[in-house]
Amino acid sequence: MAGSGREPGTPATAEGLRAVLFDMDGTLVETEEYWGEAMFELAGQLGGRMSAEARAATVGTSMRVAMDILYADLGVTRTEEQTRADVEQIMDAVARRMSERLIWLPGAQELLAAVHEAGLRTALVTTTPRRLADLVITHIEAAFADGPFDVTVCGDEVPARKPDPAPYLQAMAALGVSPGESVVIEDSLVGVTSGLAAGAAVLGVAGLQAVSPASGLVQVDSLAGIGLPELSDVLAHRRLAESAAR
Repeated sequence: MAGSGREPGTPATAEGLRAVLFDMDGTLVETEEYWGEAMFELAGQLGGRMSAEARAATVGTSMRVAMDILYADLGVTRTEEQTRADVEQIMDAVARRMSERLIWLPGAQELLAAVHEAGLRTALVTTTPRRLADLVITHIEAAFADGPFDVTVCGDEVPARKPDPAPYLQAMAALGVSPGESVVIEDSLVGVTSGLAAGAAVLGVAGLQAVSPASGLVQVDSLAGIGLPELSDVLAHRRLAESAAR
């Protein structure tokens, strides 16, 4: 876990929003296509073709879960040694692509800048392992005069990965904020589930997976046009849902 060193205790907004926690792949930057390309390549080497449905099911999951989905889709069985080699192949392929270019998703850079400039606490919470995530984080940080994240939490730094709430709970504890003061921004089912289970309000961005409506979740097509007022509305939506449930 790493951070920019910005001091805690930043002022809260009038609506009580103190922290925004961002997913990375498919939410801030278009890296999901890299994972897809690498898995399609591996599927071809294994003598098959990965279906679009199987690819969508891997979004936001750990590499082991993604491999199980891929193998089941292809109808192949791999040994533990072969699986480890397949994972390394995919991670190396994704690393090459990540080091070459970074594509911001619509509205993502502008929203991150607005949140950062407003003095809200910020975190990046991703299932991607640190060695790959740092390639993207370096590109993201290059777009800002100082580090846009107070905390970054990667998939190999948590006791349990999404959809477990552990990654977001860990990030909120490091930020010194409560779930009731936080908005999570996610694009995947496992990420949305993790954020809601952690007790945060969640803004779901349309991606490769369909996400069913849920209490505390607000869904949008993209982050284009999303700013601090909209994030405060997401937090208010969760609070209203909690009040109605009492």
